[in-house]
Amino acid sequence: MSKPTVAIVGRPNVGKSTIFNRIVGERISIVEDVPGVTRDRIYSSADWLSHDFNLIDTGGIDIGDEPILEQIRMQAEIAIEEADVIIFLTNGREGVTDADEHVAKILYKTKKPIVLAVNKVDNPDMRDMIYDFYSLGFGDPYPISGSHGLGLGDLLDAVAASFPEAGEEVEEDDVIRFSLIGRPNVGKSSLVNALLGEDRVIVSDVAGTTTDATDTPYEYEGQKYKIIDTAGMRKKGKVYENMEKYSVLRALKAIDRSDVVLIVLNGEEGIREQDKRIAGYAEEAGKGVMFVVNKWDAIEKDDKTMNRFNEDIRKNFLFLDYAPIAYVSAKTKQRVTTLFDQIKMISENHALRIQSSVLNEVIEDAVARNPAPSDKGRRLRIYYATQVAVKPPVFIVFVNEPELMHFSYERFLQNRLRESFGFEGTPIRLITRARS
Repeated sequence: MSKPTVAIVGRPNVGKSTIFNRIVGERISIVEDVPGVTRDRIYSSADWLSHDFNLIDTGGIDIGDEPILEQIRMQAEIAIEEADVIIFLTNGREGVTDADEHVAKILYKTKKPIVLAVNKVDNPDMRDMIYDFYSLGFGDPYPISGSHGLGLGDLLDAVAASFPEAGEEVEEDDVIRFSLIGRPNVGKSSLVNALLGEDRVIVSDVAGTTTDATDTPYEYEGQKYKIIDTAGMRKKGKVYENMEKYSVLRALKAIDRSDVVLIVLNGEEGIREQDKRIAGYAEEAGKGVMFVVNKWDAIEKDDKTMNRFNEDIRKNFLFLDYAPIAYVSAKTKQRVTTLFDQIKMISENHALRIQSSVLNEVIEDAVARNPAPSDKGRRLRIYYATQVAVKPPVFIVFVNEPELMHFSYERFLQNRLRESFGFEGTPIRLITRARS
């Protein structure tokens, strides 16, 4: 079951990015007291109590040079399209404005739950300012302060109470779910058709013509797969034409539901910044990952072309140095069916469980080869390790003092685990704990 998505919507300069950062717990969006300044990341995973969800800061969606009310309308429509719950954010110090009413009229059209929040209510003496906001027609307003973090608990309680109930999604244990993600027009739909051997997805030369992500069951050499096609990451129409960032938003739910993610790159165009944004979310979500360079048939090649492209990928995606790389052509179907074997291999590594005795032999050997670091006379001592989860594999290493575990030594241990057990295509997590 994919995580619910929450969008923060409102006119400029009401504090959307500040609230976004408060909820996700880190300073992701750029915050300045200037309307429309957000240019950085506009999505993140967040959690509240026992609820995990995706959060969208629509202030970060750069529409272009449209008039401000038109931009507000476009952003609100994106929230309506993508979100399960919408936080309608207003500014208590300025009262209800014409722009607030403009947003409200748009939100009236949706059947999605709307939670009205009044920001910049920085102390209890200011609570009377919220009453005017009842006129917007969304029930009780929630007074909050983004700068001080006040009232966010009550707001998130209301948001979580509006999440759709989790349906019974029965997943077959022997089915490998994978998705194809990437910028518009890298050939995701064509790849799906090449994998299936038929035209199951509409393909067009116009970027963004696929409108819906669809799950397609398929069986190859006795293994069952389910293909989650995210080619619908950008919809047709003016709202989405100039917004590559939007492709990230459409990828979130598909990635959450996948075991393995294929990051599709356009061999003709090379690597773009947007490719790194999309890949970053797949890594953060702990999914199995591989790179698929499509349109390889259209490139003039020599005996060093593939090596140069490999080096470019490794340089731009340092955080995914464990991900295999495949070169294919959806048009000619060159090497397309080999993807199934690699997907299966990554899925198996993603779910691999290591016996504790074998795991500790590898850790002991690693420490013997490269002794643990010390700091001011205190040396890190590793007592034992155990695997606590799969998908991705997670290991807890019990030590004397966790703060002595330097990042570089943790990286060394991860590399030793990869050398010993493979783990190609899957992230692995190491958690350091003090032995009690």
